[in-house]
Amino acid sequence: MNHSPPSEGVGLVTPQKVVVCEPPDELYLQSGRILGPIDVAFETYGTLAPDRSNAVLVCHALSGDAHAAGLHSPDDRKRGWWDPMIGPGRPLDTDRYFVLCANVLGSCKGTTGPSSTNPRTGRPFAMDFPVITVRDMVKVQALLLDRLGIERLLCVIGGSMGGMQALEWAVRYPDRVRSAVPISTTGASSPLSIGFNKIGRRAIMSDPNWRGGRYYGQEPPRDGLAVARMIGHMTFLSEASMRRKFDRRISGREGIYAFTAQYDVERYLHYNGYSFTDRFDANSYLYITKALDAFDLGDGFSGGMQEALAQVKARLLFVTFAADWLYPPSDTDRMEEHLRSAGRDVQHVRVDSDYGHDAFLVEYPLYAHHVTSFLQEVARSTAA
Repeated sequence: MNHSPPSEGVGLVTPQKVVVCEPPDELYLQSGRILGPIDVAFETYGTLAPDRSNAVLVCHALSGDAHAAGLHSPDDRKRGWWDPMIGPGRPLDTDRYFVLCANVLGSCKGTTGPSSTNPRTGRPFAMDFPVITVRDMVKVQALLLDRLGIERLLCVIGGSMGGMQALEWAVRYPDRVRSAVPISTTGASSPLSIGFNKIGRRAIMSDPNWRGGRYYGQEPPRDGLAVARMIGHMTFLSEASMRRKFDRRISGREGIYAFTAQYDVERYLHYNGYSFTDRFDANSYLYITKALDAFDLGDGFSGGMQEALAQVKARLLFVTFAADWLYPPSDTDRMEEHLRSAGRDVQHVRVDSDYGHDAFLVEYPLYAHHVTSFLQEVARSTAA
């Protein structure tokens, strides 16, 4: 909810939560397991139109949350993770659109996940939590929209894992999505990304403090989670951006001849790895990276991804970044080709950036105007 003047973006926002899938109406997961009740944490910005036609769903990436914009209190030091994109006059213009962002299933940021209390035992689920998928995350979002009375989205948008959710929405709920903007994403996780995620999970599970996932109330596996996050950060940047950011600078009097000295890139990884452990749960990291590995848009279709994308009715705007080697632009090229062969309305903006995968979070000025124009076109065609 918006409580502030336009000059401050969306200003102060109030986190919200609903409960869905209460027994006996539990959620049937892609794995065949059932889960319920499920808490869903979300935030909204702007005003829902009387005909409920202006809703834009923002989907977050692996370590994100529902807090996409604004501040929770005047004392907050950090705004929402996509704040420059959301607010009056911004690409996701809250004078025009009702923007919402929900925390994904399996997270530790308010939506039910492995750190949540298992109603059957009264203790945290830990590794008793069922394996979940991106499709399951989207099912929960659809139930949230049902609760809010939103039958159809003007747009669903997100980067990285958020882009996977946007694609899943367009394929699995073609009549509920007018447009989608998948950014820095892929239609199926590659062996490269699966391999990096495996190493990260192994680091967590090898930490003595992991204790088979039952570390709640005790010292958590900080070292393992920090190493997992360091590995992740290596995939977020490009070689060119790392050279520009760090080069071979080193600190410490002994230079390269002592382990007490650190190259700047080592210091960066150490800081980001261990600061991450203060705000994220190790078991959630296991489950969400497992969901990333399982992601394949063509799963369940005999014709694979081509048949899956043929289900799409929404207008699509893809955004890719030249130096993204985690989910390279060539992945999107293949999806674009399938969509065009099916006669779908698709655009592809290729951003000439050497930042790497995380460019969608930091180099938004390079693509924001494309999102603005696309959404305005979609809104005009919807009103016509």
